[in-house]
Amino acid sequence: MSKPTIGFIGLGLMGGAMVGRLQDQGYALHVLGNRDRTYLDAAIARGATEAASARAVAEASDIVMLCMGTSDHVESRMRGNDGVIAGLKPGATVVDFGTSLPGSSRALAEEVAAAGGTYLDAPLGRTPSHAKDGLLNIMASGDRTAFDKIEPVLKDLGENVFHLGDIGSGHTIKLINNFFGMTVANAMAEAFAMADVAGVDRQQLYEVMAAGPLHSGMMDFVKAYGVEGDPSMLAFAIKNAAKDVGYYARMAEEAGVDSIMSKGTLSALETARDTGQADEMVSQMVDFYVKKFKG
Repeated sequence: MSKPTIGFIGLGLMGGAMVGRLQDQGYALHVLGNRDRTYLDAAIARGATEAASARAVAEASDIVMLCMGTSDHVESRMRGNDGVIAGLKPGATVVDFGTSLPGSSRALAEEVAAAGGTYLDAPLGRTPSHAKDGLLNIMASGDRTAFDKIEPVLKDLGENVFHLGDIGSGHTIKLINNFFGMTVANAMAEAFAMADVAGVDRQQLYEVMAAGPLHSGMMDFVKAYGVEGDPSMLAFAIKNAAKDVGYYARMAEEAGVDSIMSKGTLSALETARDTGQADEMVSQMVDFYVKKFKG
């Protein structure tokens, strides 16, 4: 059985790794990048076809995948005369791998359905290094028949592929997941900064905390920088963390509830982003709290 032709929009760090994995698995690809051509050119060198527009990607593809930074970015590539929807093949599936607002996903799903296709949201867990080896966690939701149809492709990209229900459920769960993760990361970052203030050793603090039920992968990621000076264990930029927690807060507001716990995390991330740390990794929030405590 022949493999579907895939269109891929958004070849950043994660998208570029995913495209490389798809090429390793023998898929034909039509690709569309943005400003940085690093991963786009690498894909083209391996046989991918560069498209002139999102519409051209859709016209050539059975499955259109997007891996972009914000809901606004996704919507801009989906809509308009040069957008995916305008060029969609009948029966095609569109998959948003980014972290978007659930309400945006639901609206786009209706527009794609009206054009004869199906829209799935499928945010990702894990890192670009996992993507290279097909070991992502994929949190898909939307039409079950469409999901079943493309599940073999998703399994070429992910070790754990979930179907989580109606459209938007994947992004809802991802936002809750990222809110929790970024709150834990910030708590650990402040803990290391507080250790400095109180005059105790960071390594000893970590050993005591890690010996009990608080121990987690996120704790280890922040410790890698806070104790060992290595920010690469948590390859997630502060600006992206602020975006995701901001989306979580917005999702809560749209649901008519007031999120208490996200306020401190969001305030810290946005302040760090706006005072020169936007492109640093989340584990480097340790430095933000150290500077804050020093006044």
